[in-house]
Amino acid sequence: MNHNQQSYVERLGSIYEHSPWVAEKAFAMGAPLKGLPLILRQIVEDAGPEAQLALLRAHPDLAGKLASTGALTAESTSEQASAGLDQCTPEEFAEFTDLNDRYKTRFGFPYILAVRGRHRVEILENFRSRVDNPPEVEFREALDQVHQIAALRLAALE
Repeated sequence: MNHNQQSYVERLGSIYEHSPWVAEKAFAMGAPLKGLPLILRQIVEDAGPEAQLALLRAHPDLAGKLASTGALTAESTSEQASAGLDQCTPEEFAEFTDLNDRYKTRFGFPYILAVRGRHRVEILENFRSRVDNPPEVEFREALDQVHQIAALRLAALE
């Protein structure tokens, strides 16, 4: 990896959680910074279901074990804290744990929601409403949420 590519990937590699391959592909395409959200989104959409599933699985549980141990990425820590997920009551934490387990068992990837600007009560309501969705509906919703998260992360870099 040359210096320009390394700088590009270091700056943009965490836009999609633990998936620097998206930034690497954008660099290889010569993607300009202008219009980058749409370019990155298209890279993910064109990657196919296997790569998309890996991308979904790279996301942490909301209010999960990684958050309580401080093992989240800086971006995820900030996003979850902005929604008050680091201040859950014991009852809310127990419900998040139960929903996370049910969701991952049903879909094979964690529940994903762009949480910035939302409150944990709103997030729990959304979580409850999605846990029984059909798998194909939820896969699409999770990808759309990943794209929203990426757009918010890109905007924060500007």
